[in-house]
Amino acid sequence: MSNSKKILIVEDEATLRHALRDELKRERYIILEAENGKKGLETAKKEHPDLILTDIVMPKMNGLKMLDELRKDKWGKNANIIILTVLNEDKKVIDALEKGVYDYLVKADWKIEDIAKKVKEKLTDANDAN
Repeated sequence: MSNSKKILIVEDEATLRHALRDELKRERYIILEAENGKKGLETAKKEHPDLILTDIVMPKMNGLKMLDELRKDKWGKNANIIILTVLNEDKKVIDALEKGVYDYLVKADWKIEDIAKKVKEKLTDANDAN
């Protein structure tokens, strides 16, 4: 039985993207994937996922630029987003939070299972708000 919640994983590192996909599929989420910010933006605008999990440092378009472009879209201005990145610079964190992201996770500090729990928590919070 499908959870019917769609999650878009935007991550250029295939190993991590696949690990996240596999972990979230265990929770029965519908998983969409993109290997760069440009493809992530296109997929988000087309598919309207319930949550976007995105890296910042990626080819073609970085995650913050993708977020800027997404926030210009009628649907995208309220999209649920979690940043997952190697960057822990204060300015990048502040920029992301000012753009309305749900959370900012530094990859080195999180296990895949814990990221999945954070995703579930956000989707539960979003359901409770509706």
